[in-house]
Amino acid sequence: MSATLIGTSHGTDDPAGQAAVRALLDGVRVARPGLDVREAFVDVQQPEVGDVLAEAVRDPAGAGAVVVPVLLSTGYHVRHDIAQAVAAVNAASDGAAVAAEPLGPHPLLVDILADRYAAAEAAHGPFRSDDAVVLAAAGSSVAAAATAVEEVTSALAQRLGRPITPSYGAGAEPRVPDAVAAARAATAGRVIVVSYLLAPGYFLDRVLEAGADVVTDPVAGPAGADKADPRLVQVVLDRYDAAVSA
Repeated sequence: MSATLIGTSHGTDDPAGQAAVRALLDGVRVARPGLDVREAFVDVQQPEVGDVLAEAVRDPAGAGAVVVPVLLSTGYHVRHDIAQAVAAVNAASDGAAVAAEPLGPHPLLVDILADRYAAAEAAHGPFRSDDAVVLAAAGSSVAAAATAVEEVTSALAQRLGRPITPSYGAGAEPRVPDAVAAARAATAGRVIVVSYLLAPGYFLDRVLEAGADVVTDPVAGPAGADKADPRLVQVVLDRYDAAVSA
């Protein structure tokens, strides 16, 4: 019997974002038959991670639970909401729960971002050397989150062979609209935003309003995709397996 995997995302009111997260967890179920995969949230949607976690560890046939943050970086929700839920359950169950690392940074995420960039280029015409590229992340006031985003930005810049500026929707600087405006002022070419965002929702809507010429699809893929990218599924399982074996 394996520990239950509790895929815990932020939560969103956007139906396309909800569908993307469901498709990701369905992909995990297909990739790992027999693994108990449950969905939980830290905000906006129900059920809350603490409730799902408590129910999972109460299962007499279970083998504990791993909370996998379906979030691209660390931050308040990882370090507070998820950490507190795990601590509360462990206090009552003698260590039956553990929290995995968030999804990013991970080399497969860089692969996915490079593909999203290539798809945008195919749709909008060849990108030129004088086009500016900005990476847009959700952002957090936790310094480690910005460090992780910078790591992904650097890896993607090396992959694409061009400079990329990291930017954030909240919590860190520069904010996405400011980075887009600065790029616009510094180049005669287009401004391309690479969406380092998991799925459609509030932050992607704000990125689309920031004034870029091109915005790539989010990590989970375009709205309406009915199957998760298998590489993203693998990232979730990598985080789960690492937590189990720790």
